[in-house]
Amino acid sequence: MENILKIINAILIIFAVYMGLRQGWAMASGKPEMLTMFGKWDIQKNGVMVLGGLTISGAVLTLIPQTFLWGNFITACGILFIMALHLTHKDLKGVAVELPFLFLSLVIIYLQHPLTRQS
Repeated sequence: MENILKIINAILIIFAVYMGLRQGWAMASGKPEMLTMFGKWDIQKNGVMVLGGLTISGAVLTLIPQTFLWGNFITACGILFIMALHLTHKDLKGVAVELPFLFLSLVIIYLQHPLTRQS
């Protein structure tokens, strides 16, 4: 049973890292749809690029067992930040879209990195 949970968690981590890299790259490269979304919150291109860099770094840190918790922490903070921005504009649909990614990060933290030794 423990091995099955490790496999499931590895799949969840791969999915979370893929999504983090994809969204982070879209922000860091200044894709128009990202600039439009963040522009409605008065975040300029440079701010979006910094957030993209943080998102990418969080995704990469999640892969490494020693920095796993920090990577998930950065990822969850980024998601909470975006959720807070949605809430400032009373956009509950936007918050609902972000919720599964926050829960994914929390589940991954709970299950821990599959390559760490548990004593």
